[in-house]
Amino acid sequence: MRWERRATRCCAGVSPCARLRPQRPAHPSVTLRRRRRRQHDREPAMTDDLDAARTELHDLLAERAFTFGDFVLTSGRRSDFYFNGKQVTLEGRGLYLASLLILQRCRELRIDAIGGLTLGADPIAAGVAALSGQQDPLRAFIVRKEPRGHGTGAGNLIEGPALREGDRVMVVDDVITTGGSLLQAVDALRDQPVKIVEALAVVDREEGGRAAIEARGLPVHALFVRSEFSAPARA
Repeated sequence: MRWERRATRCCAGVSPCARLRPQRPAHPSVTLRRRRRRQHDREPAMTDDLDAARTELHDLLAERAFTFGDFVLTSGRRSDFYFNGKQVTLEGRGLYLASLLILQRCRELRIDAIGGLTLGADPIAAGVAALSGQQDPLRAFIVRKEPRGHGTGAGNLIEGPALREGDRVMVVDDVITTGGSLLQAVDALRDQPVKIVEALAVVDREEGGRAAIEARGLPVHALFVRSEFSAPARA
């Protein structure tokens, strides 16, 4: 409980003194709105810093996450490259840069919770939540591929702090190919009292996944698209 100081007259009725009286605390939703306004005022978008972070993250992805050759993907499709985003999102600097850019997007969209289908979404959601912790922390969640089979959460697909009614949620993944992983996360959230605001990926392979997600009425944002990366020149 907070207290406010009010001036009053002492018992002699001559000199003023101070008396503490209890002040009713603000409703949590009001407090949150005030905190977000202060957060917005304190943290203007630092365009130069974000541009530098995006450039550095692009270079890390190009160096560590892309392998060019002949590959068969999980979907059964053949591809001339393989993308393994976890080579970057499970490394400290790469995760920091991705989290910084995604957190900025979350602030713009007033996101309350972020998560997606295990495994690609796990480090991203945790990294963004951790980076948000100094001001107006976000909550992270994990969507299991199979329901929990034991404990107090037996049967649950969603791991993490409880999602709240009216939460604005972002679903994430490291890559969009067919869009199946992001849509599986969306389906797992169907019975939750939340609003799914956007699907976000670090890289869009530009192979139809974006269109499949948008066909379900969900906006899609990618930090990068496949055409921003090229195979290294052959000697």
